[in-house]
Amino acid sequence: MDQNPEFETQELPAPPAPELGPKPSKVASENPIWNGWDVFLLAIIQFVIPFVVIIPIVVLVAAKTLYPTLTFMQVAQQKLWIALCTQFAWYVVVLIYMVMFIEGTYRRRFWDAIQWKWPHKTWQFLVPLGMVLVLLQGMEKFFRMPKHIPMQEYLKTPSIAILTAIFAVSLGPLMEELFFRGFLYPVLARRWGLLAAISITSIAFGMIHSAQLAFSPGLVLIVFLVGLVLTIVRAKTGSVGSSLVVHISYNSTLVILGAIASRHGLTP
Repeated sequence: MDQNPEFETQELPAPPAPELGPKPSKVASENPIWNGWDVFLLAIIQFVIPFVVIIPIVVLVAAKTLYPTLTFMQVAQQKLWIALCTQFAWYVVVLIYMVMFIEGTYRRRFWDAIQWKWPHKTWQFLVPLGMVLVLLQGMEKFFRMPKHIPMQEYLKTPSIAILTAIFAVSLGPLMEELFFRGFLYPVLARRWGLLAAISITSIAFGMIHSAQLAFSPGLVLIVFLVGLVLTIVRAKTGSVGSSLVVHISYNSTLVILGAIASRHGLTP
């Protein structure tokens, strides 16, 4: 018997295959070309060698040549411009090493490899964020603050205060962002996931500043929270340039407020 084409059944499309595994995150996964050992070596070069080797040698040479009437400790404590200028110069060396390491070892453009991505369209939102972070300084009243912190020594005279301010809004935040949010964070994110990477990076950021803050729990907590915001910005935007804008905005606001307070006799 012939079939009527009007009553022919049409094949239904096959149901879509079920998705396996978790849904992809809006935040791009991190897969840096370097590994944890590379980051560890960089940490030694950037944060250990200058304070254990380079700066002591420069201070010793200065004590023998520029200040023969002063002891090594007197030069180290009184001539702070030596340590600050040495650290500035060393950071330039470290930056050159970073670029040569990535481009020479892994044959990738440095700024692409670290996810620089300068925020041309969002910087106007990131600058106020950095300024608002200064409000975290209000947490100091909830903690017992030390009578003296080493960082205050860099603000005693106008010349060293100006050098400190220049460092704080230029090479200082740049090198910290390159290491913590450029090199460290993506390795941790690949290894342990987003939350662990944000937490560990922020803790490390706070601890690296602890010595200059006299290991005060309250002050270190504030730096940790600042680092937490910076790392979240890096994670959400996938851009080290974005976290740098927030970092410079935060430091610049502190510098400006410190200068205003100093002129009005509000600082100790």
